[in-house]
Amino acid sequence: MTDPEDREQQADVTRLLLYYLNAPVAEYCHLRGVLPAPGAVRIAVRAGDDENGMNFLYEIPHDTVTPYYIPGLLRTVLTGPQIYSSSDVSEVMGMTLIRLRPEVITPDPEPVQGQALTVVRALSGPGDDENPFLIGFLMHGEGLLRLYVQRPDRPGLIGADIRLTGTPPTALIASLPSLVAEEQYQRPAPDDPHCDLLVDLTNW
Repeated sequence: MTDPEDREQQADVTRLLLYYLNAPVAEYCHLRGVLPAPGAVRIAVRAGDDENGMNFLYEIPHDTVTPYYIPGLLRTVLTGPQIYSSSDVSEVMGMTLIRLRPEVITPDPEPVQGQALTVVRALSGPGDDENPFLIGFLMHGEGLLRLYVQRPDRPGLIGADIRLTGTPPTALIASLPSLVAEEQYQRPAPDDPHCDLLVDLTNW
């Protein structure tokens, strides 16, 4: 793998799918690995129980989708009947290799837990260890996530409510440090003893 963009995408997919080592990708389907291939990523999945299960290797070209859509693609192909051309099916390392064509697959929407994980992971990456920004979170209500954050230049904890959507709120995540400082969004937090102020960003 010599293309820097391919290496970066491969690493992104690997990080994204680490969550599925503890949670099934789909019912009775568990992640076994993420493998590099020329111009593609290969996702190893064990489908079925231990005794009667089968191992599959799904190949997804790097230039067809962003890493974020890969779990949804996998859920689609693992939960419904699919028809593959014989040229797209072979065997590698004792696993059935299936080359997917993402342009003809509609990804299943990300469950709320997966959407929350995307947000929390984005905000809890490497940063200032002495003054971390994200220090807690709570999933509450219908598709709502409260993020407990602290600005290094101000005392007190802020609870920021955001609405989880079908696509990653990339712009909101990037803007969050400045948005929590804007008074127009702030209100008291009488019912939440874990923060000093609430910031409502559910309609942002």
